[in-house]
Amino acid sequence: MGTAGPAVAVLGLGEAGSIYAEDLAGRGLRVTGTDPVVQAVPPGVLQAPGISEAVAGAGLVISLVGAGAAETVLAEALAAMDPEAVFADLNTAAPGQKRQLAERAARSGVLFADVAILAPVPRGRINSPLLISGTGADALLSLFTGWGIPAAGAGGEAGAAAGRKLLRSVFMKGLAASVLEAVTAAEAAGAKDWIISQIAAELGPSGDALVARMLEGTRLHAVRREAEMVGVREFLESLGTAHPVTDASIEWLHSLALRQQEQVADSPS
Repeated sequence: MGTAGPAVAVLGLGEAGSIYAEDLAGRGLRVTGTDPVVQAVPPGVLQAPGISEAVAGAGLVISLVGAGAAETVLAEALAAMDPEAVFADLNTAAPGQKRQLAERAARSGVLFADVAILAPVPRGRINSPLLISGTGADALLSLFTGWGIPAAGAGGEAGAAAGRKLLRSVFMKGLAASVLEAVTAAEAAGAKDWIISQIAAELGPSGDALVARMLEGTRLHAVRREAEMVGVREFLESLGTAHPVTDASIEWLHSLALRQQEQVADSPS
């Protein structure tokens, strides 16, 4: 299959980054990836020794390195990027951080796209729905639409997409916390299967799978999701709105994260 668009650089080859890199390559794009920790690259992806080498000549640079590393990675990428390229930040972060990244990109004359992924990437892979804002929103939306990737625009201000994702997290993580609390109590009462069936029936045809994902994913990703919900609480506080459900979600996730840490500490080395 021939190249179907500009060369793409994917910075960060963790779970989500590897999936995006592999699936973009599968759609005929020339994809280069780099990660300081992950040494193997997905099938069809070229490996670069570092960020500068990865972004050189790329028309689109995708960042999936986590919010904590986003600023450092952006700074290094900007120094080697083509001014005509688009930098797309797909990391989950607060709207304020996205705006700061966008301002930095603007000083280098590079279009910046704040991209919110609205579904678990391992489930939907490259077909996970996206919401895009920022100066590079229109250009990125055009590219993604042409590649068959579901995406919608959220305006020209970076942080708008990130904010909407955090609002969605109030509901999704709150729902997961409620499911976990109900199932934990039902297990103690000897009614676990019954309550799961009740919850699944209310959630529609895919209810069984959704409940299973919530129970497994909430425990597995508790540390990351706790940090995300702390960011959600800060965002809600900036809006001046109440956040008791978010507070409860953080409490649940914190207890699960502590349990994970205890299990790791108790496991044989």
